Formats: sequence, structure tokens, C-alpha cells
Amino acid sequence: MQPLTFDWHFLWICFEKIAVAWLLVLPTGWWAEKQGHSVGIRTFPLVAMASCGFLMILDNVNGDGSRVLQGMITGIGFVGGGAIVRDGISVRGTATAASIWAAGAIGAAVALGRVEIAVVLAVMDVFTLGALVPVKARLDQQREERNGYSGSSGNTE
Repeated sequence: MQPLTFDWHFLWICFEKIAVAWLLVLPTGWWAEKQGHSVGIRTFPLVAMASCGFLMILDNVNGDGSRVLQGMITGIGFVGGGAIVRDGISVRGTATAASIWAAGAIGAAVALGRVEIAVVLAVMDVFTLGALVPVKARLDQQREERNGYSGSSGNTE
């Protein structure tokens, strides 16, 4: 058993990394909250922070980091699955679930020192959720017209 020690420098590094992960997913959480999704301003940052924290723990523990990452990916998928809702023939929440997964990847990338990957994921996540909404609406409308439906096309995300 290792003695209990405290490293102020490492504390600062932990704070920096977890804060960066938190900040990078905040726009996604804000967007989801504004759209009235079941997850939003609190869930996304929590997923990113936890992912970052789990992988940072590996710096001080001997073991197979790929297994921890693998388990984390599975667990985040489970959390994201809770955002998917079926309503008759409609399915909602798939994009939100995928964004939760992306939040985990952002946190993991920051923990592993790959902030560039985290930034690209964060920017493209917000872009995909926000800027592609009109494109998605147009495609849904075209599908409805082609199939002769006068309601929801099924998958709303």
C-alpha cells in the first residue's frame, strides 16, 4: 500500500485538465439545454470531467489503460442510451446520445494530453448539433413527401 501523499503541482495539473474538458463540452450542454433535451448543461460537463479523471488516475496506477478506456466507452454508451426515447414509431435522442459519447472522448483526449483532438471534437459536435438542424429538417421533409406521410418521419435526430 502506498503512503498518502499530496502533490500541489499535480493538483494544479488535474484542475487544468478537468477544467479544459469541462469548458470544451459546455457549449454542447448549453445547446442541448436550450433545445429542451433530457440531458444538457450538467450532464455533458460531468461526463467529460469523469472521463478525464478516470484516465488521469491511470498515471499513478499500474495497469492496462486500454481496458479502463474500453470500460469507460461502454459505460458512457449506457448513459447515452438513457437519452434515447421511443415514442410510437418515432425515436428521439440519438444525436444527444452520440454527443454524450463525444463528451467522454473529449474528456479522455484532454486527460491523455491530446487537447487538439478534444478541441476538434468539441467544435464539430456543436457544429453538427446546431448548424445541421436545418439540413436535417429539409431531409426529413423530403422523405415525408416522397413517402406520402403527413407527420413525423420517425427518427427526429
